[in-house]
Amino acid sequence: MTAPPVNDLYPWFQTLADLKEGPLDLAAFFNNPNPVELEVGCGRGLFLVTAGSARPDTNFLGVDCDYKEARRASRRMQKRDLPNVRIFGADARLLLPRHLADGCLSGVHVYFPDPWWKRRHRKRRIFNPEFLRQCARMLQAGCELHSWTDVEEYYQVIVRLVNAHPAFKAIEALPEREAVHDMDYHTSFERKKRKAGLPIYRARWQRIAGSYEWPADVLAALIQEEQEAAERELENPENESAHQGHRSR
Repeated sequence: MTAPPVNDLYPWFQTLADLKEGPLDLAAFFNNPNPVELEVGCGRGLFLVTAGSARPDTNFLGVDCDYKEARRASRRMQKRDLPNVRIFGADARLLLPRHLADGCLSGVHVYFPDPWWKRRHRKRRIFNPEFLRQCARMLQAGCELHSWTDVEEYYQVIVRLVNAHPAFKAIEALPEREAVHDMDYHTSFERKKRKAGLPIYRARWQRIAGSYEWPADVLAALIQEEQEAAERELENPENESAHQGHRSR
């Protein structure tokens, strides 16, 4: 029996091992000079396949640390032979600073990021000061950062964090719309939660001109606020247990 190729989904699915050192030449990577939008945590790829099909003049790059889901999403792109969608099975915290250049993106999308309920796991949340710094660094002025979640607590954390960065200006979130069919949702997770009757919290920001670095005083205040929140949780451990089992990825 012939063994399957090491990567039967190339070029739709790739890993960090497929990349050379340094920033990607995205025009060469996609074989065109079109604008590039990034989805962090692309999951099963519904957003990518829908956006990639509807907007052929825009390139879409997805990244997910779950290789199984990333390959599953890539297979959807392969079946449709989408030339403008590529997915990395990788940790975004490694891909972004190592391989995406300053000002290389025309959009960043983060839909339903894992809330990591347990206190000891909070550091795994994708939204933190460094991730936002990377978003500000990669996004071109005038372009947008989108984030949706079904977890109100995490939504408040995200909004507070992004609003604190001077490189971002909050703008009106995209309104909820009725889905015509099961594939007419933004993501598979949105479909699951809306069918369960749960609210979706949406936010959107525009990158404005200026430095992507955090002002030292703002960053220090955020760190202090986080430490104080952690201390409050230690004093009230029932708050954590109340959230257990809320959802799983």
